[in-house]
Amino acid sequence: MTVPAHQNIPHILYSCYSHKSSEGEQFIQDHVFSYTFAGSSSLSIGNKSWLFEAGGFRFLRKNQLCRYTKYPPAGGEYRSISIRMDQPTLRSMSEELNLQATHSYTGDGVLHLPSHPLFRNYIDSLTPYLNKTDDLNKALTTLKVKEAVMILLETHPYLKDVLFDFSEPGKIDLEAYMNENYKFNVDLSRFAYLTGRSLATFKRDFEKIFGTSPNRWIQQKRLNDAWYLIKEKGWKPSDVYLEVGFKDLSHFSFAFKKAYGAAPSQLN
Repeated sequence: MTVPAHQNIPHILYSCYSHKSSEGEQFIQDHVFSYTFAGSSSLSIGNKSWLFEAGGFRFLRKNQLCRYTKYPPAGGEYRSISIRMDQPTLRSMSEELNLQATHSYTGDGVLHLPSHPLFRNYIDSLTPYLNKTDDLNKALTTLKVKEAVMILLETHPYLKDVLFDFSEPGKIDLEAYMNENYKFNVDLSRFAYLTGRSLATFKRDFEKIFGTSPNRWIQQKRLNDAWYLIKEKGWKPSDVYLEVGFKDLSHFSFAFKKAYGAAPSQLN
């Protein structure tokens, strides 16, 4: 089974927003250790939600689809920093230090981490680099990622079973997963990987369960949600299309009219 192509994401990412939001969705491909300097953010995965306040540390497990909203404080800016613990670095540490997962982790994929002096000192050590406009030195970022891993192992030893588990996602209940995640704008290959299947097996299993192709089913589910939000809740089409998983308004409007015989703007 092939892992979907990795995006070119920085290992250390500093976020700063002066307006609500940056509301959106994200595929968490690597483990992430994160800290919020100012403001707050909400994150949802499946039917679970978390709120992260200023001064809070958190850990996000890899291979999850999430939705998020970032809220700046009154008159200020939302600011956070995230350290991405990529698989090559973790594999290198595993070989060098003989670190291996010994049990299967069954806890939450998002963890609030209590404040700790090691965490605070680590974040302080990153502050000189937060406002750099060019890319950080690769050797330096690798060292900082490794430092974050060692601090997590020192403060939360059980995370060894998360950080050094290099197995691919196991085969899971496809029907339940798709009903929970169909609004995410990801390729079918990503859905296949996250449900523990090759793309061909995913498509075959999908048609057996739902009686139609994945693309048709996903689009119809999104359109049904859009109809309800516009007709019953009074939402505007411009507010609906992203909420239900379409990438752009024109494609949404075209698909909606084709399915229901009327443009979304004609329902109100």
